[in-house]
Amino acid sequence: MNKPLQLSPLAHTWILDFDGTLVEHNGYKTGEDKWLPGALEFLKSIPKEDYILILTARFEEFAPQKTKDFLAKWGVRYNQILFNLPQGERILINDNKPSGLCCAYAVTPERNAGVQKTIFKIDETK
Repeated sequence: MNKPLQLSPLAHTWILDFDGTLVEHNGYKTGEDKWLPGALEFLKSIPKEDYILILTARFEEFAPQKTKDFLAKWGVRYNQILFNLPQGERILINDNKPSGLCCAYAVTPERNAGVQKTIFKIDETK
């Protein structure tokens, strides 16, 4: 992403994929999860009033506690984590506000590239 994504000063809902976006894809299967570049800093920069939903295709019977322990070890705040999700596309459908505020964005970094180049900026004028 070249130019910063301008966000309103309203509270936000962050819907984040886990493997390949925040941590190395399938790292938990071969050892321990490893943060991708910028991911930990990005998560810790999300304002406290924002809602964080983490999505993963990890099977719940194999990884939930290990995943939650990993997040806790690093002091990562989240509101909810969903396991067992399909591996295909994730589709977000959301209306825009009558004021013209766009209420849905999609950012799709390459697998295991991290989020260090993803820039979000709060636009206090919106």
